[in-house]
Amino acid sequence: MSHVNTIFNELLQLVPRHDFEKAVKRYDGDRYVKSFKCWNQLTVLLYAQAKGHDSLRDIVTGLKSQAAKLYHVGLQDVSRSTLSDANNIRDCRIYEELFYSLLGRCESRTEGHSFKFKNPLYSLDSSIIELSLKVFPWSDYNKTKGALKLHCLLDHRGNIPSFVVITEGRKNDVSLAKEVHLPLMPDSIVTMDRGYIDFSFLYSLHQKGVFFVTRTKDNMAYRLTGLHETPKVKGLDADLRIRTTGADSAFTYPEDLRVIWWYDEETDSELHFLTNNFKLSASTIAAIYKARWKIELFFKWIKQNLKIKTFLGTSLNAVLTQIWVAMCYYLLLSYIKFQTRYRFGALNLARVIKETLWERVSLVDLLSLNPEKGLSRLRAPTEQFELF
Repeated sequence: MSHVNTIFNELLQLVPRHDFEKAVKRYDGDRYVKSFKCWNQLTVLLYAQAKGHDSLRDIVTGLKSQAAKLYHVGLQDVSRSTLSDANNIRDCRIYEELFYSLLGRCESRTEGHSFKFKNPLYSLDSSIIELSLKVFPWSDYNKTKGALKLHCLLDHRGNIPSFVVITEGRKNDVSLAKEVHLPLMPDSIVTMDRGYIDFSFLYSLHQKGVFFVTRTKDNMAYRLTGLHETPKVKGLDADLRIRTTGADSAFTYPEDLRVIWWYDEETDSELHFLTNNFKLSASTIAAIYKARWKIELFFKWIKQNLKIKTFLGTSLNAVLTQIWVAMCYYLLLSYIKFQTRYRFGALNLARVIKETLWERVSLVDLLSLNPEKGLSRLRAPTEQFELF
């Protein structure tokens, strides 16, 4: 099977090389570099993500164990100092741009979400990445801890992050949301927690034709302007049309809003949902907010299965580089899953690739098998696997 590429080769072939090289050129990533270029750095960092290595020593040792195969992925001997220097010096924006290039290709292959409506559905939230203040003194979060914050807009079509921003840990969520351009088209629906309630922000979404679903704050002042006509369903206590009466909110959001009082049997509590959507049923609005937990599951998954909690370098650039490459690897896994219609979960896919990274087998053949049956039934394919 010598003519068959390794799984790692096929994984690297999914990276849009032309777009990557444009980013490298834009940020002078390979300037004065003779051997270990940005593509080599990306190769090594993707290898580390795939194999779960969280130290420079583990990475170098793992690569040396496959010395005979390194040539096929464009690598020679890699030293710890060379990789460390590259992570500290090479502009992390190279890998940020690669993330968005991969995102465009993933989005073209995602399927719809689980709801009956056709509106694009998103969840907006953030998650703290804790750091040691002694090791990362630039990451000041409070007196004893350091942190970065990962802000994400999750597309429910495929559960992929359609927008990612990494900030200092103390960055306020809604302030960031107001500063950046969220890629939300008219008729999109975005669900978020109460931390994003800022009526100037909510009204800016409304003016763009974007629907939002969140929960009211306990101290939110409003007056009733009418009852929303809706069939009585189990769990619905009230469906109201309201106007805010707060000193600021009445000015910053001068139109009607909808408040739904919903009894949740699972938590034995009443939840008050706030939205500008008057068309969808109350039960659908409640289900949309419940689906917001997909972004919590996304954060949990990447923290447990990607290397974004322990870092290979201590500089801000090295940390950001590693996080962006981790996000790129997540998109590569997602793309493979979409393209091959892999019937098992993302965690299973990551484990299969980890265990077969250097095997000379076809990715299509590998993923067509039940993972428990291993590689014994695989045979060399007659054609090279290509996704693009």
